Order: sequence, then C-alpha cells, then structure tokens
Amino acid sequence: MWNLTIGKNIECALEAVLFSLGEAVEIERLAQALEVREDEVRDAFEKLKTKYEKENRGIKLIEIDGSVQMCSNPDYFECIKRVTQIEKQAGLSSAALETLSIIAYNQPVTKGTIEFIRGVDCTYSVTRLLERGFIDELGRAETPGRPILYGTTMEFLRCFGLKSLEELPPLPEKEPPAEAQLGKPADVIEEYVKETNTETEE
Repeated sequence: MWNLTIGKNIECALEAVLFSLGEAVEIERLAQALEVREDEVRDAFEKLKTKYEKENRGIKLIEIDGSVQMCSNPDYFECIKRVTQIEKQAGLSSAALETLSIIAYNQPVTKGTIEFIRGVDCTYSVTRLLERGFIDELGRAETPGRPILYGTTMEFLRCFGLKSLEELPPLPEKEPPAEAQLGKPADVIEEYVKETNTETEE
C-alpha cells in the first residue's frame, strides 16, 4: 500500500488516480486524498503535463475550471476511431453556435433572453446544446413563470480548450453595440465549428 506520509511520489499518485477515474477531479479533492497541499498537486500536475507534451504521448493532461483530467491526445483520434469504430460528432450549426455564444457570455440566462437577442426561436438549438452536454440547467429565474436558467458546462470548457470562462475572448467594445455582437460566435467557438465541420466532411 502506498504510504501517505513517507516517500511520497505525488506525480505517480496523481497519474494513477486520473487514469483510474477517467474524469475531471477537483484539485482540492486530490490534495485532501493525497494528504498534500494544493500547490503541491498543481506542481506535480504541471510537471507531468510538461513531460507528456515533450514526449508527444498518446495521452495528455488538461485543467478545467479548478479540476484536472487525463484524456487522449486528439492527434491520435483516427487511431482510436479505427479500433473502437466510433464516429466523431458533427460540428454545431451556426444557429447553435450563436446560441452557445450568447449563453457563454451572459450566463445564467433564460431561453427568452436568448431569443430576444437572436430574434428567432431557439428551442432546437438549446435542445442540441443540452444533448451535447455543452450547457445545462442552472435553476430558475425569480421572475414570472420561473423560466429555466442556462449556463455552460465543464464539457464546454474541455471541448473548446478553455481552463475557465475567464479565457473567453473579450467582446468588442466599439461599434456595433455589444448586444448586437452577442449573437456572433467568439473566435474560439468559431474555430471549433470550422474544425469539426471540416473533419465531418472528410
């Protein structure tokens, strides 16, 4: 059994835990489980991440909103696809991207507000984003009818390569007004759909 007090190898412990769980784990939770400080977990994470990147390994470490996760290197998706026979999901439509952009920059936000900004019904787009796990219900607004509030998820951050919402590109401050720009996908989202659409076509 690994000794929690003598001869600690935090990198190995972190690697073992993330490999076993296969999902994002909060740094605070890891620190408590390994009986070390959070800064020690972060240091071990960065060292392990750098090591994987230098060696161009088939797995990589990513940080998402205060959590860390081990995942496959996207460069080897075709290899995984051939073995598992899985198909990469098609990219999002322009309508879904615009809806996602509005939610990302205005969350928590109701469907009514989204439709007011876009000027069209967003039922289908919201449903698709929920199915893909990019958004989730965050509760209900304290307004008449108690409409559902939507916000982005950790899956959204992971798929778009963001550590947190703070890494979203800033909205333009000049004309046209910010409200008019909310319906336009930010660069990071626009780049994602171009990439996925290209791969789907291929």
